[in-house]
Amino acid sequence: MPRAGIFRVTFCGVAAAVAACAGAAEPSHSETQQRVNIEPRRAAKTAAHDRSRLRLDVSLVLVPVTVIDGTDRPVLDLPSKSFRVFEDNVEQKIVSFALEEGPVSIGFVFDASSSMRTRMAASIKAMQQFLKTANPEDEFLMVTFSDKASLATGFTRDSDEILSTLSAVQPAGWTALHDAICLAVQRMKGARNPRRALVVLTDGADNNSRYSEGEVRSLVRESDIRVYSIGIFERSRLLENLAADTGSRAFRIHRLEDLPKTIEQLSRELRTEYVLGYSSNNLQKDGKYRKVRVEVMESPRRLPLNIFWRRGYFAPAD
Repeated sequence: MPRAGIFRVTFCGVAAAVAACAGAAEPSHSETQQRVNIEPRRAAKTAAHDRSRLRLDVSLVLVPVTVIDGTDRPVLDLPSKSFRVFEDNVEQKIVSFALEEGPVSIGFVFDASSSMRTRMAASIKAMQQFLKTANPEDEFLMVTFSDKASLATGFTRDSDEILSTLSAVQPAGWTALHDAICLAVQRMKGARNPRRALVVLTDGADNNSRYSEGEVRSLVRESDIRVYSIGIFERSRLLENLAADTGSRAFRIHRLEDLPKTIEQLSRELRTEYVLGYSSNNLQKDGKYRKVRVEVMESPRRLPLNIFWRRGYFAPAD
């Protein structure tokens, strides 16, 4: 489909919040208000890969979708006619369709609090397993957290660097999960690949962050990042909400023995997605959040399907 130009949606309110996450003062109420600007971008070389992100491309809205069957395996053979997409409950016409398996920029958010002491060996082994499936063009960074969040490793394609850094971590302290996600979102702005995701591994809920659950959720909703997570024993409402908002999955395991299987499943889902494109019927440039819903018409020959998609986007504003 020919394109007249490519535009990027940037969020001024988010920029303030991100700067605060990096160590600035707490954001004021006015700083966290959602405002939208549109800036032209010259990105001819990456236009094809940019389709993996839900954003506005002139008037085209692009929605990444993952479809999982009843055995928790990705379904990769659906035709475009199997999908329906709605914006604010109004059905939209799908005008572009693709199955993408391109490289991914991944930010690992790793729990290094004291409760992880007996779970580190299994967690590092699972990370090693995940990295074995990496695309040569994938890149990674790592944020660790205990009493506070720290950037352990900047972007690298060297999986050994990630593993070496992780092996040196000594678990101690509390759990600053919210701050860690905030820091990771900030650092993901420097990613090379248009497809971007966080992978969070933790065994507990936040108990030591400056930022609230609502602030973190708002920041992630306004980013171009999918958030996957693995909860070891514990359930996290925040991580479940982030997964739902961004079209990802929040896994939870009850035994460490289940970690390898779960990390393999997460890796498969993260690396393959459908991308649906539609031209919104709503032409207003009001800066408001628009809810997106995707439906798949299931075949009677298939097991029931589970669908995951990014739940919305912010419209541009004049």
